[in-house]
Amino acid sequence: MSNLVTIFGGSGFVGRYIARRMAKQGWRVRVAVRRPNEALFVRPYGVVGQVEPVLANIRDDDSVRAAIHGADVVVNCVGILSERGKNKFNLVQNHGAARVARIAAEEGVSRLVHLSAIGADPNSDSLYADSKGDGEAAVLAAFPTAMILRPSIVFGAEDQFFNRFAAMTRMGPILPVVGAATRFQPVYVDDVAKAAVLGILGQAKPGIYELGGPDVETFRDLMARMLRIIRRRRLVINVPFPVAMVMGGAFDLLQVASLGLFHNGLLTRDQVRNLRRDNVVAAGRMGFADLGIEPVAMDPVLEDYLWPFRPGGQYSDIKVTAQHLRDQE
Repeated sequence: MSNLVTIFGGSGFVGRYIARRMAKQGWRVRVAVRRPNEALFVRPYGVVGQVEPVLANIRDDDSVRAAIHGADVVVNCVGILSERGKNKFNLVQNHGAARVARIAAEEGVSRLVHLSAIGADPNSDSLYADSKGDGEAAVLAAFPTAMILRPSIVFGAEDQFFNRFAAMTRMGPILPVVGAATRFQPVYVDDVAKAAVLGILGQAKPGIYELGGPDVETFRDLMARMLRIIRRRRLVINVPFPVAMVMGGAFDLLQVASLGLFHNGLLTRDQVRNLRRDNVVAAGRMGFADLGIEPVAMDPVLEDYLWPFRPGGQYSDIKVTAQHLRDQE
């Protein structure tokens, strides 16, 4: 019988890449999610019955235990970028992470891989970063041999970063950003999955790994790169932090006043706090080099999935060629 890995959040952005790679390794994969019927797309990652979505909510002991029972290795990819309803930062990224680690230890799981983020800090003024930091501490307290991965901004076909801002370019000639001078080190989603797989297979030593790609760029530079790839001209405007805090506060208030009917997926005060800090790999931290992984550069990957945002979409190259021919006549 092949080994079994339970991946909490296994249908999410990073989780699905880990699930696909583990299926290729011949493992059985249990994808633990809140809505299994929305995660059926993971089944074709393996042969019939190899990859199965199961119901689990990391805020509940019983469902977490049921998802972990019988697993050899557990991976926790659950995280949120903004709070909504019962999904609060502390409940999901601290207490939820602690619950997964504690129950994994109680169930005799051999290895645990936990997905965190660069900037995780239990003393941060950001609720997101604070909950990530508290979650890491709780994971290591319950499961000292855990592998913790801290990626910078993750890019890939399903990302919520480049896709989001590329979509915004369709709305007008101005592209507003908060923290234009803040530095990032974007990392390809499948590189993060490769690192997780090494932890699952026991081929990497325990500890905290900070994962960043080969390029460190400011927010403004990343937007310039994106605009070049989607072949659009837009004026990138920096929104000052004080103004951004007012905007984020207004959107947060609207979410509360609407009793959750309006979800603030635009800009929160907590996101503004995070954008004040660089999001790059810290000196001296273990990273891709320690795992023997050479991270992928951005351009080839961005070219592969941002083309729908070009003015001509899939016909953009044809239009450029036609224009060159007309210019030569």
